[in-house]
Amino acid sequence: MWELTKAFRFEAAHALRGTTLGADSEEIHGHSFRAEVTVRGTPDPATGMVVDLGVLEQAMAEVRKTLDHKLLNKIEALGPPTLENLSRFIWERLQHAGKPTRVSVHRDSCNESCTYYGPQG
Repeated sequence: MWELTKAFRFEAAHALRGTTLGADSEEIHGHSFRAEVTVRGTPDPATGMVVDLGVLEQAMAEVRKTLDHKLLNKIEALGPPTLENLSRFIWERLQHAGKPTRVSVHRDSCNESCTYYGPQG
């Protein structure tokens, strides 16, 4: 079994209301994000690849375009713009491009990350 991980970066702003993080989190502020998408499987005998990287790259570029330099609070399908919701949002949008086993979103400047594994069961 192999795992293949591909990453992309995006810059975005958000405001988080109703947390114990204080007034600064309630104001619009920005972060640099890094998303890592992992696909697990056995390489196709014909291509030698777990997933067609071209298909995965195109899908990731579309997700990046949706998030990069955006106010995340305005992306309705995202919900509250938390790391948890970002990782789920990305995972859902990449299902057709290799069926990710997990998506991790990192905010390196805050030393935080969250990983979504998809529905269990």
